[in-house]
Amino acid sequence: MAAVDKIGPLRDSETGPRYMRLQRLIRDAIEKHRIAVGAALPTERELVEEYGVSRVTVRKAVDGLVDEGMLERRQGAGTFVAAPRASDQGQRVEKSFSIMTSFSEDMAARGRKPTNVWIDRSEGVVTPDEAMLLGLSPGSRILRFNRIRCADGETMAIEHAVVPGWALPSPEVVGDSLYAALDAEGHRPVRALQRLRSVGFSPEHAAMLGISAGDPCLAIERRAFLPDGRLVEATNCYYRGDAYDLVVEQGDY
Repeated sequence: MAAVDKIGPLRDSETGPRYMRLQRLIRDAIEKHRIAVGAALPTERELVEEYGVSRVTVRKAVDGLVDEGMLERRQGAGTFVAAPRASDQGQRVEKSFSIMTSFSEDMAARGRKPTNVWIDRSEGVVTPDEAMLLGLSPGSRILRFNRIRCADGETMAIEHAVVPGWALPSPEVVGDSLYAALDAEGHRPVRALQRLRSVGFSPEHAAMLGISAGDPCLAIERRAFLPDGRLVEATNCYYRGDAYDLVVEQGDY
């Protein structure tokens, strides 16, 4: 279990989902060279036994690091620490379509501090278009969240989200993470439909992010659902194309 010892203990005092805490431990061990480039990561079974977590937790932690390029899977051999890529010298972020995570979770998992610049955070009566989208009756309560997403003080994206009123008690319960607030109410989504378009930033959005009009933009429409099929979130995000790579993982491991 020497390889596990190099990762270190999972402390109860740390906050966040267990897969993110395990992911941070592994990342820290790699960044501080306790686990060398080319070395094998402990097996899934070893990590499960050492940290008392489920296989799902281990897989989510490892999947995120594979998406980042810090780990690589070799069929029939295991998971290994990957050599740094030239593109890693820039501060680009890989956003996975394969895992349901929020912006705040993505940034925290990479050791970056997520913050918001709120444009609007309010509640009101659903519009006809929103009622049709969310399956709500006319006159229903709805919450709207419009903000600029930042990491370590750098603008990263613009986000416009709507949530049905039954999902949250008030807009003020949402801090850095909408998904954390939904999770606290027992309404965290488990699946999503996402549509990606490559466009140029409009002058209005570019000014908000401090970039140039026409700069590359990854526009993502997300519709997220609860286990019972109810739509709990509809979001339009506009990510900076110079800061994000979108990845999709496929296949069985």
